[in-house]
Amino acid sequence: MNNSGQRLRAHLDEAGISYKDFAASIGVEPQHVNHWFKRGIPKGRIFTVADSLGVNPRWLADGGDGEPLEPKIFSNQTVEDAPHKLEELLPVYLEPLAPWDDDTPLEDDEVELKLYKEVELSSGHGRTAVQEIAGPKLRFSRHTMRLCGVDPSQAVFATNAGNSNHPLILHGATVGVDKGMTRIVDGEIYAIDHDGLLRVKFLERLPGGGLRMRSYNQPEFKDEDYGFDEIMEQRIVILGRVFWWSTIRPLRAAPLL
Repeated sequence: MNNSGQRLRAHLDEAGISYKDFAASIGVEPQHVNHWFKRGIPKGRIFTVADSLGVNPRWLADGGDGEPLEPKIFSNQTVEDAPHKLEELLPVYLEPLAPWDDDTPLEDDEVELKLYKEVELSSGHGRTAVQEIAGPKLRFSRHTMRLCGVDPSQAVFATNAGNSNHPLILHGATVGVDKGMTRIVDGEIYAIDHDGLLRVKFLERLPGGGLRMRSYNQPEFKDEDYGFDEIMEQRIVILGRVFWWSTIRPLRAAPLL
């Protein structure tokens, strides 16, 4: 039986930290913490919770190694001070990787993002369209999206192709796209449907309703300017702002510099 939730609740009570403040400090909803009290802390969250409170993760997980370490929040502090102190003392940490597949249930703080991809149209002739497709999904943290101001229902992911943004965003990188943010903010990165071609570019506004596409790899890829009429003719549609990206880098990949 997973009793880690009971140890967590006892430790919070002893340290004088409200459940709501603790939940906010690690980026989850209070009801998630209440679930943990009953069902135990999810394995992938043990190190996050232990580090935030300054306790021994082994003790928190299964009661091993005796007593917890000296708490970072002491019982003589007021509850009002707790969130501030937790924020100050929250260390940088790496959570252990947990393998998963399509049958693995989502954790309380996770959502599944759908994939945007270039799809060849049934009419053929090499024509493609950027569409949301069924099948591949990416598990993503709600906390990360909250930090980026992204509504999970408006988030999708796509794959970057080419080296126009090398070495910032590598070929094959997965990018997170906020479909709820299509307004151009100069200097932000966006995913674009350019007449069926999926592109990832920095955007700037131009007078008269035009836009400039800019690549990070400026020496090889020059700016592309489009007037309003060209945007209409070439069916340039902003899919959303890129708020996150990640790359798997094989050992024998080409050098970054």
